[in-house]
Amino acid sequence: MEAPLAQIERRIYLIRGHKVMLDSDLAELYGVTTTRLNQQVMRNAGRFPADFMFQLSQEEFGNLMLQFATSSSAWGGRRKPPLAFTQEGVAMLSSVLRSPRAIQANVAIMRAFVRLREALALHKELARKLEELERRIASHDERIRSIFDAIRQLMAPQESPRRRIGFQP
Repeated sequence: MEAPLAQIERRIYLIRGHKVMLDSDLAELYGVTTTRLNQQVMRNAGRFPADFMFQLSQEEFGNLMLQFATSSSAWGGRRKPPLAFTQEGVAMLSSVLRSPRAIQANVAIMRAFVRLREALALHKELARKLEELERRIASHDERIRSIFDAIRQLMAPQESPRRRIGFQP
């Protein structure tokens, strides 16, 4: 079962300046329980350095619970903050979880990360072009203003000196 890219992209969050996926979302995509995924990660802790995976702080976890209406621990929800996996961490998960579904999910997740990176690059390019256009328009505004001033001067009735009527010595 390959998850649609849009569904995966909605599960990629920006936390601590990194695009990450949470352990519960990954477990669902891989078709395993969150506990099973975390057990495999802890058994292979050497494969997951800090830039591949980190645990959310209580504050970050609380913010996520508020933002996504996650249930509290009193109602059977999570009791400890989730693990967040960067793109590299997700790639490393493929070496830990080897089921066919995990492999398919991993390929789809990598495609989603690449698509997000391409979209970000496109947005940066559009922002650069927009800035360039604004600069160009600013110089056009000055030129247009000077053209309007010249037109106004031409439209203004010019007072020429009146010729005197009669004999001039």
